[in-house]
Amino acid sequence: MIDFLNMDRKEIEEKLTDFLIDEFEIDEEKIYPEAKLKEDLEIDSLDFVDIAVMVEKTFGFKMRPEEMTDVKTLEQFCDYIQAKMK
Repeated sequence: MIDFLNMDRKEIEEKLTDFLIDEFEIDEEKIYPEAKLKEDLEIDSLDFVDIAVMVEKTFGFKMRPEEMTDVKTLEQFCDYIQAKMK
């Protein structure tokens, strides 16, 4: 069983990066903290459904769309995940 609460920032970033590469075939060089989810990584609303499922399975909580309104970059998304895991 995964110990979600003891996952550090580096592990969060690695799991998210691996998922983006494996599931959406995003080139690794496009994945950096300031990358904009929609503009730079070309993640659309349908992709967010897959991401929400991955977050629940990997990090142990359900994403709520209203909590994501200010999340624009990969770094902000990692911040969001880290905050929800506390």
